[in-house]
Amino acid sequence: MTRAEDIQQLIEAGLPGAQVRVSGDDGQHFEAVIVSADFAGKSLVQQHQLVYRALGQNMRDAVIHALALRTLTPEQYAAEGGH
Repeated sequence: MTRAEDIQQLIEAGLPGAQVRVSGDDGQHFEAVIVSADFAGKSLVQQHQLVYRALGQNMRDAVIHALALRTLTPEQYAAEGGH
């Protein structure tokens, strides 16, 4: 069973310097909020592709069944008050 902590570690390893928060406790459905300067100037699709790349084979093999992503640059995150 996949844990939220495992997903968080994979994303952090693939996007060094990112702030990552992953929730979900049923082992299949997760939500992630990722704040990274790497997202600047990229479309939402490109941002999500960076995250999927960080997760690698886990996404391709459907180890992670469902992952809802919210990607933000540090500026966007600050403008929202850090929420």
